[in-house]
Amino acid sequence: MTLLRTQNLSAFYGDFQALFDINVTVEQGETVAIIGANGAGKTTFLRAVAGAIESAPEMVVFDGQPIGNKTPHEIVRLGIAMVPEGRRLFPSLSVEENLLLGTHSERTGYWNLKRVYELFPRLYDLRHLPAPSLSGGQQQMAAVGRGLMSNPRLLLCDELSLGLAPVVIRDIYQCLGAVIAEGTTVVLVEQDINRALDASARFFCFQEGHLALTAPVKDFDRAAITAAYFGV
Repeated sequence: MTLLRTQNLSAFYGDFQALFDINVTVEQGETVAIIGANGAGKTTFLRAVAGAIESAPEMVVFDGQPIGNKTPHEIVRLGIAMVPEGRRLFPSLSVEENLLLGTHSERTGYWNLKRVYELFPRLYDLRHLPAPSLSGGQQQMAAVGRGLMSNPRLLLCDELSLGLAPVVIRDIYQCLGAVIAEGTTVVLVEQDINRALDASARFFCFQEGHLALTAPVKDFDRAAITAAYFGV
């Protein structure tokens, strides 16, 4: 079943057009990667799906419902959560208070504090500390946990590995595998092509706001990805 579909999705920042007629589908339970160079439109795509950039209603369809004109708050309640680039934790709140913000969607399901702490045991030990006192990897875990606390059907992950050590990235992606195993559908934005492809069933390559290439991971051609990635 198709959970997310974008139809000729275009996005603007003022007069600047960042996305041009993007058509993407994501099936229920699938993990899809969005790859591309800096400025390709990857984060803009996630922001449009999450409601941070308004579009025509029919440009973004979730579970059969047009949502392009809905607010981020409404979209979270429908079952879409975003783990933003840079974590975006609230510095004045503790780790646990940041996690509990995810419950404001009032959605019920598998994820709660107990299960998030089981997924990320280190966060339990740090739960009363202010968020800025955590390492980058720990903050990323808290950001993922906050998204899960809204019990999303679709989790949008923007650059999970950015600025983190390889061992930390490995641990976070292992935990992401557990999230996927629970049936959560994931759209993953990554500049690390190998990491993105290893975690995904299909990929979409963006180039300067256009969809340049899409294919199942098992059928990808490295030369074709390079050409699409760099626009050559």
